[in-house]
Amino acid sequence: MNRTMVFKLKENMILAKQHSPPTLPDNVICATRSQRTWKGAELAVTGYQCQGEGMHMLPHHDRARLTVVLEESGGICEPCLRPVKPQTAEHMPRHIHFAPAGMEMWGYSKSVRRVVDATLTFDFAVLGEQLSIHFETSKIDSPRPLFSNDRIWSLTRLLSEAINNPDPSMQLFGDGIIAAITSQLFASPAISEFKSGGLVPWQLRRVTEYMEENLPNRIELHTLSALINLSQAHFSRAFKKSTGMAPYQWQLDLRIRRAQSMLANSDASLGDIAQATGFADAVHFGRTFRKLVGVAPGAWRSDCRR
Repeated sequence: MNRTMVFKLKENMILAKQHSPPTLPDNVICATRSQRTWKGAELAVTGYQCQGEGMHMLPHHDRARLTVVLEESGGICEPCLRPVKPQTAEHMPRHIHFAPAGMEMWGYSKSVRRVVDATLTFDFAVLGEQLSIHFETSKIDSPRPLFSNDRIWSLTRLLSEAINNPDPSMQLFGDGIIAAITSQLFASPAISEFKSGGLVPWQLRRVTEYMEENLPNRIELHTLSALINLSQAHFSRAFKKSTGMAPYQWQLDLRIRRAQSMLANSDASLGDIAQATGFADAVHFGRTFRKLVGVAPGAWRSDCRR
């Protein structure tokens, strides 16, 4: 008997786009979904609680999409090109599949209790322009129904962990990951090979001054790379070679250094400092500060003023 249940959506007033869910498959008891958009790509992370055996059409068939199984417990789930029970000889854990726009894909599951998957949908026209790379037609138009790739899996997991994070640095973080995923999977080999050198001094100065002037606002990777006329992927590699940090790490470090200056030279509250440096609240600020500096901001201020 069909059971229609409403998805329990994770709330994120700032970042998560929430949509009315479809009717759930027969063997899905309930599901949660969070979504976030970066320029040229959208990520949806969905968790399913299941029982029994079932087959259903996977969403987003009107768009090119990459789906990564992040978690699978108690049984198996697999993608299929047709709505028939798969005949694979051996199940592939942590599997990935890619389907071009317009191609239907089906999901089969049996005895699985919980599944979490992350689906990236792509706008290759926007990404090609933003990244300044050429995507091979054969790669973006051909399905890959079942494969594994540890690096793509790890990158997608990191991106999924940032989906509901309101920190401004997550914009640069996500842009960088999407650039890495699309370059590895879809770019022409000659275009996906980047120069190994760092930024020249004027390039580094222009980019870092821009980030300082726009603290604590969210900044896109495309904005920084366009300042010095580089592709996003080339810029990310060159910036890290020059500074030892990815752009999002440098921006976060800048925000912490600004917070330290305010702690040392003002009596501003932790809430005011958090707001001035782009953190959601004093708790978020305190947690991040302790992680990066090693002590809580209040203790750091006390030690600084002794």
